Amino acid sequence: MRPAPTILHLDMDAFFAAAEQAAKPSLRGKPVVVGGVGVRGVVSTASYEARVFGVRSAMPTAQARRLCPNAAYLSPRFTLYRQVSDAVMELLHALSPLVEPLSLDEAFVDLEAGGVPAETAAVRAVGEKLRRDIRSATGLTGSVGLAGAKMLAKIASEAAKPNGLVVIEPGTERELLGPMTVRTLPGVGPATAETLRRAGIHTVAETAEAGEAELVRLLGRAHGAGLYGMALGQDDRPVVAERDAKSISVEDTFEVDLTDRTRVRSEMLRLADRCVQRLRAAGRSGRTVVIKVRNYDFSTLTRSETLRGPTDDPAVIREAAVRLLETVDTTGGVRLLGVGVSGLADFTQEDLFAQLATEREAAEAATAAAVEQAVGEREPHDAEEERPRRWYPGLDVVHDEFGAGWVQGSGVGRVTVRFETPWSAPGRVRTFAVEDPALRPGEPLPLVGGAPADGQSSEPAILPKFLSPEPGDTGSVGEEISSR
Repeated sequence: MRPAPTILHLDMDAFFAAAEQAAKPSLRGKPVVVGGVGVRGVVSTASYEARVFGVRSAMPTAQARRLCPNAAYLSPRFTLYRQVSDAVMELLHALSPLVEPLSLDEAFVDLEAGGVPAETAAVRAVGEKLRRDIRSATGLTGSVGLAGAKMLAKIASEAAKPNGLVVIEPGTERELLGPMTVRTLPGVGPATAETLRRAGIHTVAETAEAGEAELVRLLGRAHGAGLYGMALGQDDRPVVAERDAKSISVEDTFEVDLTDRTRVRSEMLRLADRCVQRLRAAGRSGRTVVIKVRNYDFSTLTRSETLRGPTDDPAVIREAAVRLLETVDTTGGVRLLGVGVSGLADFTQEDLFAQLATEREAAEAATAAAVEQAVGEREPHDAEEERPRRWYPGLDVVHDEFGAGWVQGSGVGRVTVRFETPWSAPGRVRTFAVEDPALRPGEPLPLVGGAPADGQSSEPAILPKFLSPEPGDTGSVGEEISSR
């Protein structure tokens, strides 16, 4: 444990939903849900306004709609989220060479490695400046936790949400952790929590009181000993600058179960191509191809094949994926397909695959042509790919006359668009035919690039958990947990 709170944990507040609110002035201060918008969709992120109604991440979208029917339900725009994430990570790297990203919106930072004095006042000042810089660069807010260990820094940032800063002073860890549920500790999932519950252990304090020997008996030596140390507030895990990916994969869930074998195969080929694109974008290759098939009854099967060497050849990965698919019975209907590559390397061994026969390539090309013809016969209107046949809610669009906007909804051959920009006032709504030649997909606009509209704010609707101000209270945000 460090003698000063020099490990920082940043967690952006309701990241996807907040980015959408910042981009769409008409949604600020209103419930927004980002995720799958279809009947089988799942909530990725809910704004704080939507969380008031009980909407949570990983909840089926259908359930979220019942809880909060008046929310805006939007499809994710990962291009925008990655742009914002890159800007935030750049600010973090300016603080220290040791930055450990956990996701697009979350990271640890070792401030000591960046030369910040090991003093509470100094690290607090860095944390407050970071929050201001993030707001200035992106228009969004983030919560910051500062502590002497990674586990505690993450707990502190969770307590600071939304838009706050919390410092845990070294020496106060056990007092802070004691009353918290055991699920607070890293590595305690539902199965471990149930094992502890059956032993009468529910809180962190009870975990520490049980002793290391009892935890080892219940959970095994490695897990039990590690959990005991964390229950005492001990966590010596370093901030690791590079986290090497173990696999790269893609998957799709279909709104209607796929029962046609030819369609299942064509979707598997498409996913294999997407997986190769991600593989090449990461500058990697892999030697093990894995497919995932979820059937109509939610049973999930995986199949894998290890090649003779690492590759990023799309023909090889497509062939392996289809070969694996042939071992799975899909006649009952498929609701999800996935393709992944593991055993990653930084090089390829193309010479090992030079024996791909010309006849096989010709046969594959002929099969692909037949698939395209069959799909074209069933879905003649899907031939034009330049303009999507479905305008998903939240999609960026541009109209020749009205400029930039976003899709509010579509159906019955019509699409409704609200024309506004991140720095404009809430815009007007207009409706067009889905085939209107003046309407086309657009690119995300920068969240910061113009004067904000009068009276508009993307401030969170709920104050941080650790803050309960009285009327007229003007106290500063960021009191230390240890002083509570």
